[in-house]
Amino acid sequence: MNVFINGRILPEEDVLIRASDRGFTLGDGIFETMRSQAGRIHCLDAHLERLRRSAERLRIPLPLGFSELPEALTNTLVANDLDSGDAALRLTLTRGPGPRGLPPPAKPDPTLIISAAPAPKKNGRQIRVCLVGIPRNEHSPLAQIKSINYLENILARMEAEAQGGDDALMRNLAGHLAETTVANLFLVIDGIAFTPPLEDGPLPGVTRARILTLGDRLPCAVAERHLRLDDIAEAEEAFLTNSLVGVQPLVAVDGNAIGNGRVGPYTRRIKSVYEESVFSEVS
Repeated sequence: MNVFINGRILPEEDVLIRASDRGFTLGDGIFETMRSQAGRIHCLDAHLERLRRSAERLRIPLPLGFSELPEALTNTLVANDLDSGDAALRLTLTRGPGPRGLPPPAKPDPTLIISAAPAPKKNGRQIRVCLVGIPRNEHSPLAQIKSINYLENILARMEAEAQGGDDALMRNLAGHLAETTVANLFLVIDGIAFTPPLEDGPLPGVTRARILTLGDRLPCAVAERHLRLDDIAEAEEAFLTNSLVGVQPLVAVDGNAIGNGRVGPYTRRIKSVYEESVFSEVS
C-alpha cells in the first residue's frame, strides 16, 4: 500500500509518525471514510465539509489548502491502482506532535494521512445488532465529530459480539436510540422511515444526510424523530447507513426479528434510489 502523508506519497512501510504525535498519544484528531468508484468519490463535498467543521471545532489547521484535498485523495487512489474500480479511502488528520500534557502546542504541526484499499464487497449482508449498556453521550462535543478516539465504540462492539451480534445498538443518556458503532439507524414505522435527530447524539452521517434530501424519489417519507426501544417492536423494517456500505438491512435486535425478519420493500427501494443517486454523481 502507498500512503499520502503531508504532501508526499510513500510506501506504507516508509511512513514515519512521531512518537509524540497527539493522534497517537491522546486521540487528538479526526477522520473521514469515503467510497470511490472509477476514481470518483461519493459525496466528496459533504465529507470535506464535515472535515472542515470538525477541524475548525477542534482548532486543528490543515497542512494542505482545503482546495488541495481532492487532488491528494485522487493521487492516493492512483498510487494504489484503485482509480478504476471500487475503493475505500480514509483521511486522518491529527494535531501533530506536541509536548507532554493536555494543552496543545501554540503552533500545531498537523499530520495528514490518506490511505486507500479495495472497497468491501457488496454481499447483501443482513445485520443483527445487540443493545449494549455503553451509552452515547448526546451532550458531548465529540458526538458531532468523527473523532479518531473510538474506544467507546470498540467497547460497545466487543459487548455486542460477545452476545452474538454483528454490531451494537447504543442509546443516549436520555434513553433514546442513537446509532450503532459504525452506522446511523432508520426504523420504518407506519410507512415512514424515522432516524434519530442529531440532538440525540448520532454522528451526522453523510449517507444519512443524503437520504434525508432524496425526497420524492424515495418510496416513503423520511423524517427525524426521537426513537425509544419500544419503537423497535412497532417497526416494519429497519436499515443502517454509512459511507462504505450505503444502505444495509437491519433484521433483528437482541435476537428478536424486526417485522418479518427479512429485508423489506422500503429498504430495498431506498437502497436502490440511494445507489442510483451517488452513481449518477460519480459517473
